[in-house]
Amino acid sequence: MHVRGKGGKERVVPLGEEAAHQLGLYLRESRPKLARGAENALFLSARGRRLDTSTLRRLLPHPHRLRHAFATHLLEGGADLRTIQELLGHSSLSTTQMYSHVDAKRLRKVYDRAHPRS
Repeated sequence: MHVRGKGGKERVVPLGEEAAHQLGLYLRESRPKLARGAENALFLSARGRRLDTSTLRRLLPHPHRLRHAFATHLLEGGADLRTIQELLGHSSLSTTQMYSHVDAKRLRKVYDRAHPRS
């Protein structure tokens, strides 16, 4: 799925089968009943308008945690940093590399707790 994010930057976001199915249901059944002048917005408020930043912050106070969890999960699953960089929309690989450091720290903690001679 193509998504336009912060600064008008376009990203390709992977969308699983179940998520695509639920999104299709929303677009066919729920969104048309809500829409009141927000034709370009995917998700709408209860009043049928584009969700604004304050509403999103109430729903998800720390959105960066989702990105961090996503990147960490990909890294733990064996994804390479270049792929993660592209999915997160980072222009610099050094920005993405912080996730490899976090993962290494986490692995050290697990090792220290589990290994008898640590």
